[in-house]
Amino acid sequence: MMAFIDARDGTKLHVKDAGTGRPVVLIHGWPLTGDMFEYQTLALLESGYRVITYDRRGFGQSGHPLLGYDYDTFADDLAAVLEALDVSGVTLVGFSMGGGEIARYLSRHGAARIAKVALVSSVVPYLLKSDDNPNGVDQSVLDDMKAQIRKDRFAFLGSFAKQFYGVGLVSSPVSKELMDWTFILAVMASPKATLNCIDAFGKTDFRPDLSAFTVPTLIIHGTSDKVVPIDASGRAAAEAIPGATLVEYDGEPHGLFATAPERLIQNLIQFIA
Repeated sequence: MMAFIDARDGTKLHVKDAGTGRPVVLIHGWPLTGDMFEYQTLALLESGYRVITYDRRGFGQSGHPLLGYDYDTFADDLAAVLEALDVSGVTLVGFSMGGGEIARYLSRHGAARIAKVALVSSVVPYLLKSDDNPNGVDQSVLDDMKAQIRKDRFAFLGSFAKQFYGVGLVSSPVSKELMDWTFILAVMASPKATLNCIDAFGKTDFRPDLSAFTVPTLIIHGTSDKVVPIDASGRAAAEAIPGATLVEYDGEPHGLFATAPERLIQNLIQFIA
């Protein structure tokens, strides 16, 4: 089923809902769409799960409003999806900036509907470098990304995809065609959402939200992630969330859903089961 669900401010959220088993909600990364989880969606459906993906406001086929690119709104959008579909016993899987939705959803809406959560290459707990977050990403990196997007969003998306998948002079973990597909998904986003979300995922401090993680938590992160460095994110989250399980993918880049799809599928299915 494909449907549009109304967010609280009336923004249309594009949702795909398939399967009949235990529900798994996959929350996509910047600047893609729910379709980025193609490998995982197919495998989870074939394993008997109900799989729900949606495009974040401003991305993909959801509405492209001028406002609402902050994590309180994103968390309320997720709540609107879960409420409209009336699902419970959900496993939430958040990739990259999608991990932020999970953290803020749990602190704003509680875990009544949620059975388990997984943070994959996630920005939680805090991406921005600061005195008390020395392993974070420098403000200048975020400023440079925004400047490049304003100058030539299309060229930026092409070069960003290389870093995203760990494509180098020698290594190419994904096909050219998969890179082209990534570009197609990314270019669907509104330029305003693309820009505003850099501040949202780059500057939102989720450390106060971590106490709301009261359900089993799986954290998966690549050790060679150049987009969201593992020390500031995966390892820091694992230390701060009681009972969390951290699985490090040695040498994998940010986009491990496509560079190590089978391993991610296996880890997720073991965790959900």
